Amino acid sequence: MAQPTGAVLGIDPGIGTTGYGVVDEDGSGNVVLIAYGAIETTPGAPMPERLKTLHDAALALMRQHQPESVAVEQLFFGRNVTTAITVGQARGVVLLAAAQAGLDVFEYKPAEVKQALSGYGNADKRQMQEMVRLLLNLDHIPRPDDAADAIAIAVCHLQSRRIRRLKIEN
Repeated sequence: MAQPTGAVLGIDPGIGTTGYGVVDEDGSGNVVLIAYGAIETTPGAPMPERLKTLHDAALALMRQHQPESVAVEQLFFGRNVTTAITVGQARGVVLLAAAQAGLDVFEYKPAEVKQALSGYGNADKRQMQEMVRLLLNLDHIPRPDDAADAIAIAVCHLQSRRIRRLKIEN
C-alpha cells in the first residue's frame, strides 16, 4: 500500500456530544478510516467544566493522531438560539485546541459536506450516513450520528484538498 498523504481530523462540534473522525487516503486515492468516536461531556455540569473537558479531549485526539489538518463544520444558525450559542462555544474550544496544536483548520458548511459526499446539497442525514458507509466500505454506519457526521466533514476536506492540489499542479 502506498504512503498516506496526511490524515484529517473531522469534527462535528456540540456541547453534549462532539463527533470526531480521522481519515486519510492511500496513494491510490482511497479513503481510509483511522479512528472515530465521540467526546461526551457531563450533562448538568457547569459550562466551563464541559468546555474544558471538550478542549482537553480534542487536544488529546490531535496529539494522538497527529493529523495534517482539522476540518470543522461551520455553525448553522437555526431556530434555536440557545443551541447555536452552545455549539458556537464548542466550536471555539475545538478551534483553540487546533491552534494550540499548530494545525490548519478548514471550515465547511453543511451543504458543502452534503454536496461533496452525495452530490446533492440537500441530502438528508440518513443519505449522508449511508454515503459514509459506502465510501469507506464499512459493514455498518458509524455510531453515534455525530461521529458519522464528523467523518463526512473529514472526507469533504480530503476531496477539497485534492482539488486544491490539482489546481497547484496545473
